[in-house]
Amino acid sequence: MRMDWTEVKITVPAADTDRAADIANMVVPYGVYIEDYSDLIEGAREIAHIDLIDEELLSRDRTRSVIHVYISPEENPAEAVAFLRERYTAAGIPHEVLTGEVREDDWANNWKKYFKPLPVGERLLICPTWEDTPEAAGRALLHIDPGMAFGTGGHDTTRLVLETLENHIHGGETLLDVGCGSGILSIAALLLGAKSAVGVDIDPLAVKTAVENGELNGLRPPAYSIRQGNLVDAVEGTFDIVAANIVADAIIALSAGIRPFLKPGGLYIMSGIIDTREQDVLGALARCGFTVRERLEHGGWLCLVAQ
Repeated sequence: MRMDWTEVKITVPAADTDRAADIANMVVPYGVYIEDYSDLIEGAREIAHIDLIDEELLSRDRTRSVIHVYISPEENPAEAVAFLRERYTAAGIPHEVLTGEVREDDWANNWKKYFKPLPVGERLLICPTWEDTPEAAGRALLHIDPGMAFGTGGHDTTRLVLETLENHIHGGETLLDVGCGSGILSIAALLLGAKSAVGVDIDPLAVKTAVENGELNGLRPPAYSIRQGNLVDAVEGTFDIVAANIVADAIIALSAGIRPFLKPGGLYIMSGIIDTREQDVLGALARCGFTVRERLEHGGWLCLVAQ
């Protein structure tokens, strides 16, 4: 049966094209198509050795680039777009994200048929709210409706953190989830036995979604608390574990500010790091006084555990 793909168009300032393309490649391993006319005239002269350029090309906006991403239905276009929006915001890249051919409301719901109950690690079973509740077979059942916030558990970055949390939560821990998205990490931590979890996100839509997902799982303050804002303004206190499933640039920028939120001996769990940025992140962690204790990798993505 033929399945339509979703075209995602991401418009960014021309100066941010390379960084934005790197982030786009996080959701599609097969590459992206970039419209970048910023050096149209220079390129025509230096590469094609021509001075005459089509009027239609000359009329293009040379201050901005458009990155085209094509996503198949089974790859969850809604989650991919939410991921892109969150990561561009975290990286400080101005952006406009549009989807092609079908209305966002339509495909944001259509992708749901590809998101099925998903076992993660040894102790969790993630179940979307629109699916019948399956037999958990001894696993903790985590109900989730990500909406347009990142985090169903299917993306490698999220799975790596969930599996890492499973290995380090033994009962009674406190968690801070930086860039909480759908709230999945905070909810999982509590289901695994953590005492409390605080999620923080700058996106009001993510905060709303995370609160609703907490309620789906019977979680409310004070054990489960979601706050809007940046790290320093929205959070106080110290935690046994700080988790950050965000992009490498955001991890580099945030790491110096993480230490005051960690208890002595606490763990800093980071994901959303594409393998080509590993050394940049390791350098930043070393400068901030962190020592990496664990390194996990899957599908070109890294999860680091530091103290």
